[in-house]
Amino acid sequence: MDLNNIVSQLENTNEEETEKLLLQYNRENSHTFSFDQTEESLRIKLCQGVLSVLGRQVQPSCQKTCLETLRILSRDKRVLGPVATREGMLILGGLARLNPGEEGDENQKNGQEDTQSEEEERVVVEALKCLCNVVYNSPAAQQVCVDVQLAHGLCAILHTARTWHHEVGLFTLRLVFLLSALRPDVRGVFRRELHAVRLLTEVLEFTLDVSWVGPYEAAPPDPQALPMPAEDNERTMEALKALFNLTLSDTGGEEDDHQFRIIAAILRHLLMLKTETEDKTEEAHSHAINLLNNLPVSCLDVLIDVPVQGGLEMYSGKNLDAIQMLIDFMAKRMDKGSNYKEGLTPVLSLLTEGSRHHREIRRFIKAQVLPPLKDVKIRPEIGTTTRNKLVRLMTHVDMGVKQTAAEFLFVLCKESVDNLLKYTGYGNAAGLLVARGLLAGGRGETQYSDDEDSDTEEYKSAKPFINPITGHVEEPMPNPIEEMTEEQKEYEAQKLVNMFDKLSRQNVIRPMGVMPDGTLAPLEETLCDPPR
Repeated sequence: MDLNNIVSQLENTNEEETEKLLLQYNRENSHTFSFDQTEESLRIKLCQGVLSVLGRQVQPSCQKTCLETLRILSRDKRVLGPVATREGMLILGGLARLNPGEEGDENQKNGQEDTQSEEEERVVVEALKCLCNVVYNSPAAQQVCVDVQLAHGLCAILHTARTWHHEVGLFTLRLVFLLSALRPDVRGVFRRELHAVRLLTEVLEFTLDVSWVGPYEAAPPDPQALPMPAEDNERTMEALKALFNLTLSDTGGEEDDHQFRIIAAILRHLLMLKTETEDKTEEAHSHAINLLNNLPVSCLDVLIDVPVQGGLEMYSGKNLDAIQMLIDFMAKRMDKGSNYKEGLTPVLSLLTEGSRHHREIRRFIKAQVLPPLKDVKIRPEIGTTTRNKLVRLMTHVDMGVKQTAAEFLFVLCKESVDNLLKYTGYGNAAGLLVARGLLAGGRGETQYSDDEDSDTEEYKSAKPFINPITGHVEEPMPNPIEEMTEEQKEYEAQKLVNMFDKLSRQNVIRPMGVMPDGTLAPLEETLCDPPR
């Protein structure tokens, strides 16, 4: 349908004709995501025309159709000028029942049930979808949201989580996520003024049907229960994403600590749940792990301290079921072989900090990831065990991935260089040791318990023959200089020295040495450094 005709007819038609006109446009463009730039000015005029219709008193069916048109147009960030104004955003906010001070808003705050018709509900949903698109695509619209205090309206809807319909809740949560992601200054308003962290926690608690059996302990899921419905899972993930934004900076305080512990307990409950598909379960667990990384590490004891359910005697009575879920998640992400930075490093970071500060977590993980060594004939990076895969990641091309993997193994070894080299070999660990200033050996700064690891008899007998660089027992190699005369050996040695000297003078390489503090420095500096 010709866009020019739509714009011209829109100005001179009644409500019924307008609806028919826009319905046809919507059908033709429902799957359009790239637009003709030559018609940009016409789409801007169409935006203005649609907003003009929405500003009048029209029937819900016409409002819904107009909003569907606006949602399609809002996919193009270049035509959002008319919408990204105070007037445009107030129109959308009013239709979404987000404008503070309006009658619908007061009803939401008072917890009154909304008796809106199905058609009116679709208007609210379409308005929320439009707002999501517009806020995402327009910095000007984001500023208007701040000016008209849209966050207050969003939190008013969060108060009604127990009565809202799925899509209203879903797109309300998505709008909270988008606004808090794109406007860091709004995070403080959400958190301090509107107590959105508590509200979102209550949304999770209700959506996941959490029943409390202790201060920070949720009742375990019924093994016979059906998987979490897809709609509940969608709202859960949006709430987790919004909470992630709001907990990026910790303000501290007893009230926050209490709230964070409740969140940790809910996330533990979520880790034990399954959704309708394995992929969606993994996605939900991924969001839970991201949020757990934002919580103070002192709150992670909630994951293992569940007195009512009980735990394992060998781990001081702690329940490690949630930690096992995290280990399994880590294994799945490693096996995918791609997207390690976003997919794997968050769970590695979480397990690292949990192991660093909680002895039972470290012992439990190490028993699975770094069991006592027996076969040392194979290089540590070769094989299919979790240890082999992590050691391979220590030399990954992505700096963040290899640092996170190395730090995880280092902490499991109680930050002992000797223990780390036993499991990885010096070559794989060199990057971490350089970064930590531990090339000369020693330990990290964290204090760990005095429990010692016992070596197997197989390892003890093979230890003298292990190549410390590669971390395994090598097959005997023929000596290349065995049959050379002394003159030939001296000639080859001098030739090698000259080659290194040439590369050094041309700045292709720079000979380095280890300083007394374990850091690298140019060789001439290490030779000149006086003994201590």
